[in-house]
This record gives sequence, C-alpha cells and structure tokens, in this order.
Amino acid sequence: MRGGQVFMEGLLAHGVDSIFGNPGTTENSLLDRLIDYPQLTYYVALHEGVAVGAANLYAQASGKTGIVNLHVAPGLGNGIGMMYGALKANSPMIVTAGQQDTRMRLSSPVLGHDLVALAQPVTKWSAEPRTADEIGPMLRRAFKIANDPPCGPVFMALPVDVMEQETHVPAQNSGNLRIASSADPAGIEQLIDMFLASQNPALIVGDDVATEDAFEYVVAFAEQAGCAVFSQGLRVHSAFPNQHLQFRGRLGFEAGAVAHALADFDLVVMLGGPFFEEIWYDDVSPVAEGTKLAQIESSHERLAANFSLDLGLVGNLATTIPAANARLKARANDAFTSEVRARRGAMAAAKAAADAAVQERLAALADASPMTPANAIDALSRALPPETIVVDESITASLDVGSKFDYTAPGDFYAAAGGGIGQGIAGAIGVQVAQPERPVLAISGDGSAMYSIQALWSAAHHQLPIVFVILSNREYRILKHNIDAYRNRFDAASNKPYPHMDLTSPTLQFPAMAASMGVAGEAVVDLQEIPNAIQRAFDAQAPYLVEIVVSGKR
Repeated sequence: MRGGQVFMEGLLAHGVDSIFGNPGTTENSLLDRLIDYPQLTYYVALHEGVAVGAANLYAQASGKTGIVNLHVAPGLGNGIGMMYGALKANSPMIVTAGQQDTRMRLSSPVLGHDLVALAQPVTKWSAEPRTADEIGPMLRRAFKIANDPPCGPVFMALPVDVMEQETHVPAQNSGNLRIASSADPAGIEQLIDMFLASQNPALIVGDDVATEDAFEYVVAFAEQAGCAVFSQGLRVHSAFPNQHLQFRGRLGFEAGAVAHALADFDLVVMLGGPFFEEIWYDDVSPVAEGTKLAQIESSHERLAANFSLDLGLVGNLATTIPAANARLKARANDAFTSEVRARRGAMAAAKAAADAAVQERLAALADASPMTPANAIDALSRALPPETIVVDESITASLDVGSKFDYTAPGDFYAAAGGGIGQGIAGAIGVQVAQPERPVLAISGDGSAMYSIQALWSAAHHQLPIVFVILSNREYRILKHNIDAYRNRFDAASNKPYPHMDLTSPTLQFPAMAASMGVAGEAVVDLQEIPNAIQRAFDAQAPYLVEIVVSGKR
C-alpha cells in the first residue's frame, strides 16, 4: 500500500470522522483519497485560520481529536494564530500540511519551508515522516501525544512523494490506554484536613473539570464543603453551573484583581487549569500570605508551576474528586456541617442581592440608544430555544454572556483561549459539526468577527444552521479599555483620543457580507426587536446572522 492510504486508514483507526481544511496542491494526495473514504467528511474553509478554529472547538465539543489539513508554508503560517489558541485551550488536535516533494528540498521550491520548525512553537510535538514506513507509527504517536494530559495540538508535515511511496508498515493505534488514576490517598486525607480546618474555603475551577468529566463531582464536593467557586479568567468551558448560589464568576486578569477576589478566603484549591493568566503586571501575589493553597492536576507539568503549594496532588479529577468527597462526608462532624450550612446561606443571600442589583441596572438603561451590550445580552438570553449551545467571543460583553445565560452542564458553553480574536465564529462551525442535534448560537464582537468572517461561507456551504449574533459597537472597545489601563499603569496621563480603534468610515455592513456568502441576515437597533429577530433566525433552520447595534466606549 502507499503512504497516503496508511494515513487515511490511521485516521479511521483512531475514530476520526471529520477533517477541517483549506485545500492546496500539495494536499492532492489526501483530497483525492477522500473519494475512497466516505466515512471522512471534509469541511472546507476559505482561510486556514477558520479550519484550525473550527477543529479546535470541534475537539472540545466532540471529545474527539480534531484533524486539520493546511497548505504548505503560507497556509500553515495563516493557521499559526489559531493553533496558538488551540494550544492554550489544550485541544487534542493533529494539524497537517502538505509538504513539497523531498527530492526538491535543496532547490528551495515554490512555497517550500521547514514546516516542522514553523509549527514547533505552537504545538506539543512537530514532525515530518522521511519515508512512508514512518507514517503509521508517526500518526499513532501524534494521537498519543495530542491526548496526553494536558492535551494539545501536534503537527505532521506530509511530503507529496512520501505519501505516494510504497510501504508494508500498516496503520496503527495505541490500543486501550487507561491513564485516569486517582491521587495519592494520603494526599487526599491531607486535603480533607485542610477543609475541616478552614473557615472560608474557595475552589477555582479550570477547563479540566469539564474535559475530564468531573463536573458533577466538583459540584457535589463544593456543596458538601460549602466553598465559594470561581472560574479561571480565560476559559473554554463552563466548569461549574453559572447560576449556582456558590458560583462567584470568573477571576480577573491581573494579580491585584485576583488577590482582591480571594482576599477573604483562608483556603484556595485550584482544579485543573493554568493559574493564573495575567495581562498586566502587578507587584503582588494573587494569593494572600497566610492563605493555604492547594492544587490538583492530571499531570505534573502544571503542578506548582507558578506557586509554592501547601499541597499538590496529581490525579485525574473524575477519580480524585469523588474520593475526596467520600472522605469529607465520612469525616465531617456536626460543627463542620453547621458551618457549611451557614456559608451556603450567606452565599445564597449575596447572590440574590447581586442579581437584583443587576436587574435594577438593566431596567435603568432599558431606553438607552444605542442599547447597552448588557441589555442586549439580557434580551438575547431570554429568546433562545431550549438546549441552545452558546459559543462566546463577545470580549467586553463576556461577563454578561457568562452570567445571564443558564449553563447547567459542560457542553452548554464554549469560548476561546489564548486571547487571540477571531476564534468564535470559526469555532462555532466545529461545535455545530460535533453537536448537530442541538441549536448553536455564536456571539461575536464586530472586530473579532472580521478576523474569520469567511466562516459564514463554510456554514452556508455545509448547511450548518448556526445563528451568528454580531454585537456591533463599531470599535475595538477592548483596546480602548486597555489603553486606559496602560496610561494609568505607566503614568502616561493623556487627554488624547483613542488611536485607530474605531471601525467606521466606512461602517461594516454585516448582513450584506453574510448575504454575499449565502447567509440570510438582518440588523437590529431596537432592544424590543431582539426576541423576534432571534426567533426568525432559529426558525430558518439554516445559517443566519443578526447584527445588533450596541453602545461603545467612544
């Protein structure tokens, strides 16, 4: 058999059914073979970044390994930004790119480059088979590395001549690997000691709570321990029910903001994530002196990477947290149970007061023109059909998106990691492919949408009934907030305007752009019209775009 056949058989051996790509000449070996493999559906993107962004959230929403096929050096370069997002999201992915014939290596062929070196900084592993004999074993290793915790993208270059070489080395997979082990029992007992001694504990949940199927166990533990619960700042998943009385929202992006949020807690336990990702430098610790700090991770890589810990445990969350919950239940006395009941009562009262205050602010601004982003999100949250998945890249409205909807389980919400924009509407393609039975709503800012607007064509081409909502404030609002922060932090006091941050002259016309790519759409300027527009969008049973004009910072 030829190397290309081994590659295709290797994909099937690992349960692959979807490939996201942007075709090119050096990919003909793969594209031509797709005709012989109807089990594999190829989703076409008009830009490599869209293909990578779609595969990123496909991997998160399906639990499978995302497969991407890009085109030589410029195509791989176009995908690098989205690959960075996948790396930060810990998405198990295999990114491939066709490579020029190896017999031309010394002559610097058109589009040629060292693809392995180009991909190396944004992948867990990057490789290129030298012969067809290496394709089967290399692909097997790529799947293994991509799915080892913490998961992440790997890269394989596929030279056209190697794909057409004969080989007797067949496709392979790694077999039945069971790597989910529980933490050390003695360590779990130490963790319970810390909770029993704590007067005010908190959990910080990372994405691994969702991806390791530990969600319900963490909820049960938090309730039994009476913990406040925070999420990491940039998150892909909703790792705790966002309307739960103990949920305190996401943490900020500066050490000072995190320290303020955690100031009242004498025990902080971090579960399954990178803690903490900061934007600005603060000369303070996020965790106050005297606060006990513990961390539980599935791999040694993250444990104690940024902090000296009072306790660090390596263990899969879906096995470790139930074990901890059982020990807490066995050891809890009446005094502890009474303290938990009091803490939960106080948190319920605080949440009710906070919710009431939010509703008062929304009512006070209900007649604002243009409408506020918060009011738009509130109206949107009440207009969705049941079981809708929300894919969020609203940036400055993300706190409202995180609080106004009702995310009761993993899979209700997806967002982007890494901070690079354009991932939202591209990622919604992958979410809808992974979850075809559920409605999908993609919320994006107008600036973010323009980074991957070609995704609308892919949605139309593949008949994916995604509703795209574009919040148009006609500016890069996040950059205006950040330049304010910069001027304040570096004592660069200024009354100058915001430079090059307005999306006007001309104003972007999203319904017109959508129509040019086969997607129906409309613009909404009246808050009261949002429910009708959203109903029309979902009733269409086809991709549909709703542009909502909201107020900006100006």
